[in-house]
Amino acid sequence: MTGSTGAGPVPRKRAALAEKWAAGVPDGTFQDGKDAKALRTIGEVARALGLRQHVLRYWEDQFPMLRPLTRAGGRRYYRPEDIALLHQIDQLVHHQGYTIRGARLALLKPGEGHAVDMAPDSSDPEAAIVTATAALRAHLDAIRARLFSALASS
Repeated sequence: MTGSTGAGPVPRKRAALAEKWAAGVPDGTFQDGKDAKALRTIGEVARALGLRQHVLRYWEDQFPMLRPLTRAGGRRYYRPEDIALLHQIDQLVHHQGYTIRGARLALLKPGEGHAVDMAPDSSDPEAAIVTATAALRAHLDAIRARLFSALASS
């Protein structure tokens, strides 16, 4: 399953979407003629994020802060803030290597966004593993950047 974690290569479509979404939810993400503040269906959001609909439904169960509007028959409508949150979750889980639980904890920490706390509570071993993994990934990214610049300059 290529691209399901931060360790493997990301498929081209997802890589292009990741670049596009790097600075947040860009204008023009949805090219359907609707206003930027319009509600979106699960299909529209799944296509825009490059995810499958069942993943979005699963994340609704796993992340209590993600609550799209539901209408008769259970049809989901995502607000712009729901879409931004889905993008953050996607970044944490698929690009930064967080587990679902680790991403939930990172998003629940008030005022910290998805920044990693370098001194986690020692009573939560999974949080310690998530923190150590994130620190290792940051270190490896820095090494990769130095190698890239060294190869580019030679």
